[in-house]
Amino acid sequence: MGLSQTPWTQFFDMNLAADLLCLLACLTAVTCDRVYVHPFNLFSFNKSTCEELESLVQEGKKTFVPISIESQTIPAYEDDLNNKEKLEAPNLSGQGRQKLSYLKDFVYILGARFYSKLREARQGQNVLLSPTSLYCSLVSFYLGASNQTAADLQGLLGFVPPSGDPDCTSRVDGRKVLSSLRTIESLIKSRDEELLFSKTLCLFSAPSVPLSQLFMQDLLPSADALYARAVDFTNPSEAAKQINAFVEAKSKGQSKCLLTDIDPSADLLFAVDVHLAVNMKQASRLREPQEFWVDSNTKVLVPMLSVTGTFKYETDASGTFSMVEVPISKTALLVLLQPINGSDLEHVESKLPLQSSAWLQQLSPREIKLTLPELTIEGSCDLRELLVDMELPALLGKGADLSKISNANLTVGKVINKAFFKLTSNETDQPEDPAAQKEDLVFLEVTLNKPFLLAVFEEKSRAMLFLGRVTNPLHGL
Repeated sequence: MGLSQTPWTQFFDMNLAADLLCLLACLTAVTCDRVYVHPFNLFSFNKSTCEELESLVQEGKKTFVPISIESQTIPAYEDDLNNKEKLEAPNLSGQGRQKLSYLKDFVYILGARFYSKLREARQGQNVLLSPTSLYCSLVSFYLGASNQTAADLQGLLGFVPPSGDPDCTSRVDGRKVLSSLRTIESLIKSRDEELLFSKTLCLFSAPSVPLSQLFMQDLLPSADALYARAVDFTNPSEAAKQINAFVEAKSKGQSKCLLTDIDPSADLLFAVDVHLAVNMKQASRLREPQEFWVDSNTKVLVPMLSVTGTFKYETDASGTFSMVEVPISKTALLVLLQPINGSDLEHVESKLPLQSSAWLQQLSPREIKLTLPELTIEGSCDLRELLVDMELPALLGKGADLSKISNANLTVGKVINKAFFKLTSNETDQPEDPAAQKEDLVFLEVTLNKPFLLAVFEEKSRAMLFLGRVTNPLHGL
């Protein structure tokens, strides 16, 4: 049976291999009416590229030592990286669309698995992560990995070669993957002035640790801004203070308190900060704060938004949750999932769909009056800790072969992924009630006044940018 027929099957009890087998079976089924291209072959090296790789061996040996984080000058290597126009026109050719179609499900599988670990560790709290950002971080380390570490990371990313030949063509070209991920980000930024999206990548290395020039060049498509600085990790409290101040300054105050502690034995710290802020023009802010029930005994008053229109909606067959899909801008879709009929959020979370597309399927247009909290929510996680929770501690552990990042024997400290999502409206006056103008229409009232799940998708690719849980809108930051 195809996965599209059972989109709400249990997800989190399945291991990664089973997830990928099921996903590939589904992809084969849905593409049987056209020429099927194995997803691996869209991103792998071909024979001609393999020959070119030999010439990159010497290129990969060129290194540089990042300047100190305390320096007030802009290093030449950093200026060169950030002055290049990296946001290319989105590739929506036939093969480009195929790449995004496959990649978005690989991204979601890992994102949902990471989310399951975070929800277990942070019960009762708000949770927010970016599946695309986490996946991009893993691809970045794949680009810097060699030998078994590279093979293990490739498998975790979902790329299993169709043949067992251990040659160059059995490897995925990480640069192609980063390019497709960047296409998703290009799409969400391309047509929308009311939407602000930004992504910053920072590498902090121990003093005198050389970094590969080629590795840094390969990371170019992965962020709007890329920084590399040297930090003395042997004084953890001072190092954390310096890094937090640096990131806050580079983000112009948007990102504060990136981390609280550091492993003094670390040689490298990796940090990604992704922001999405949307001014939802069609919505209005209610004049008075409304009740939001944190639990059955606790309520708080929160600012609420109201929007009325034709939105896609679904109630699951068992009547335990409802979903509503709302365009919040020209390029972004917000999907809201809340328990109904006495069901609790934990039960709903345990049945997240196997594929990201299942969030957007089987929804039917309805005339809806939606009331939801104004949102400012932030989340941060350490990818290394998540891999340990998934019983994969060696991937970025002390034994990892990251020789394409540095010729030093690196010990990776934290791999921070920080996500920020804001949804608001500048409209403060109550709009005229559309129901009064359309007396023949019956508006379904949907009010999110208790804990719910949210997902933000890029509209064209249907890639999931954010996945989160809101238990208290007042605890966003």
